[in-house]
Amino acid sequence: MEYRTVGKTGIKVSNLCFGTMSFGGNADEETSKAMYQRCREAGINFFDTADVYNGGRAEEILGECIAHERDQIVLTTKVFWPTGADVNAQGLSRRHIIQGVEASLKRLKTDYIDFYFVHDFDENTPMEETLRALDDLQRQGKILYPAVSNWAAWQISKALGISAKEQLARFELIQPMYNLVKRQAEVEILPMARSEQIGVITYSPLGAGLLTGKYGVNKRPEHGRIIEDARYRDRYGAEEDFVTAEKFTRYAQEHDVKPATLAVAWVMANPAVTAPIIGARHVSQLEDSLAAADFNMTPEMYTEISGLSRTPAPATDRTEVLTGKWR
Repeated sequence: MEYRTVGKTGIKVSNLCFGTMSFGGNADEETSKAMYQRCREAGINFFDTADVYNGGRAEEILGECIAHERDQIVLTTKVFWPTGADVNAQGLSRRHIIQGVEASLKRLKTDYIDFYFVHDFDENTPMEETLRALDDLQRQGKILYPAVSNWAAWQISKALGISAKEQLARFELIQPMYNLVKRQAEVEILPMARSEQIGVITYSPLGAGLLTGKYGVNKRPEHGRIIEDARYRDRYGAEEDFVTAEKFTRYAQEHDVKPATLAVAWVMANPAVTAPIIGARHVSQLEDSLAAADFNMTPEMYTEISGLSRTPAPATDRTEVLTGKWR
């Protein structure tokens, strides 16, 4: 297992992060704890969760897992999505952030969170309000660093500007979706992160199972998130995605490597990525993703795999500037 530094924080994390979305849901408590232990055996010290994962149960189980070794674990959780029926139990207001962090600390059985994510963008709350609340939490020692997930690059950049101007704690970690069929992050988010020296942990490296070898143009499994969950069917329902999945599976077979291993390793090979977030519903499902930590992704393989899907359009239409042809 390789360990990388998160941006400018000096914190070293494993090059794989384990996401606990399944804890207390698709994975019962016993299975969740077994997966945690397997991750620790593999050298993972980086764990991601959220207050809304299975109604808070994911945080509770993870809290029990890390209780005996909290100081060896780098921990993230999130705030934004509704945590109750009350009209104010959501968003990025100071009120919800303060209530959210206190509830998460209690469930996680800890007195601090390493990276505290805002889970999505709140158009109803001024950024200054959100950023000042996060800065207060850092000053109180309840979080070490603010972090951000699912924001556009312009929103993150605006927040960085406000933080610099007002001398507030800035976002030090970004969590975007990123995999071989969802490459929008390459256009502005990942270049921005490298430029500003911000850590990046990406979610969905397997595309909800699309890149595990189970899917193709005329190939579907009986069960799976894309089959059973409308949100994932919408996200990965384009015919182009299944074409890419089929080509990718064939490439993996030709190189005698499991598709899941290769999919995670491809994400990990992007120089802007600190660690992909892997997940599973049981220990055996975890193994192929864990193998990515030690996979030798050559530059040639990286280029060939990238060529299996459509490269997103650049952020500007003036491609002659990007290619240098104007000189």
